[in-house]
Amino acid sequence: MAALAVMLLIAASLAAAAVEGGAAWSFWPPAAGDEPYCLSWRVMVEANNAKNWPTVPPPCVGYVWRYMAWGQYAHDVAAVADQIAAYAAQLAAGDDGLDAWVFDVDDTCLSNLFYYQAKQFGVYDPVAFKKWASKAICPGVPGMAQLFQTLKGRGFRVFILSGRDQQTLASSTAANLAAAGFAGYDRLIMR
Repeated sequence: MAALAVMLLIAASLAAAAVEGGAAWSFWPPAAGDEPYCLSWRVMVEANNAKNWPTVPPPCVGYVWRYMAWGQYAHDVAAVADQIAAYAAQLAAGDDGLDAWVFDVDDTCLSNLFYYQAKQFGVYDPVAFKKWASKAICPGVPGMAQLFQTLKGRGFRVFILSGRDQQTLASSTAANLAAAGFAGYDRLIMR
């Protein structure tokens, strides 16, 4: 487990270097009094009740980093993927080809965690993000490629949507998806 943590830190450091203008990382957790606030903020974001927030609140950067990088996020994603797979196992895809699932690219299929870590979970920068995405080095979100393959294996069509720019990021996005285990989707739909 310790070796995994070291490998994750090394990979994250390399990815941070790959993001132009990456800020120095802050691994410090929020102050003891900030932890309840950060948990409440995260729940509001997950419930889509925190509107128009441009960045992670500064006291919560350490909290978000720990959540994302130290395993809880991976456990949460795996639990959701397991629930989806269990639900899909109860369904039969019809022969008409009209039964489909839709996946999003960013942070559903491909993780942008290293990009956001390098920017201290700060304000989204479309120019820097485009440079990051064009490198096609986003790792797959754990468990999602397996879910994708499970759904394909059950006869469902799978479409992948992205807000990424078709003209400049189509080939790198398709290559990145394939490298992360998302091959054989029915269509990649981009802006």
